[in-house]
Amino acid sequence: MVNAANAALAGGRGVDGAIHRVGGPEIPEECRAFPYLAPGVKCPTGEVRSTTAGRLRARWVIHAVGPIHDSRDQPRSRALLESAYRSSLVEGMRLGARTLAFPSLSTGAYRYPLRQAAEVALSTVLAFIEEEPGAFDTVTFALFSPNDLEVFETTLAALTDTGSTRVTR
Repeated sequence: MVNAANAALAGGRGVDGAIHRVGGPEIPEECRAFPYLAPGVKCPTGEVRSTTAGRLRARWVIHAVGPIHDSRDQPRSRALLESAYRSSLVEGMRLGARTLAFPSLSTGAYRYPLRQAAEVALSTVLAFIEEEPGAFDTVTFALFSPNDLEVFETTLAALTDTGSTRVTR
């Protein structure tokens, strides 16, 4: 499972806080063990760190730090968001995960526009699956609201040119 983490790996609000709470003490303890690379930064934006999943029904949590959206520097924001997704996929493959579940990174407190974020997320995952066709059996998106689901489904249908909201390989 992928967590929308903050750079301090401190269990913030939303999905991040819920994963830290529900997963039990193991996840926060493992996050505290990562060294600081700079003040307040254990995991730079666009990168990931992984821990066990504690009491969650998963083997690992891949903590991905997406960007705080900066409308004045769209190319940089996009590159960092792509990196967070791609780094999560690479880490999942390294861990031997057969399934991976993503939230919509950076669209909550970090204010990345949902439609743009969906395009980045889905195009990055689709490109990775093309490059590494046997990497995963299933990649899913666990989304916050019916509106989020609709945006992701519409975006996926547009990206795949099939009108489908499912991709099977």
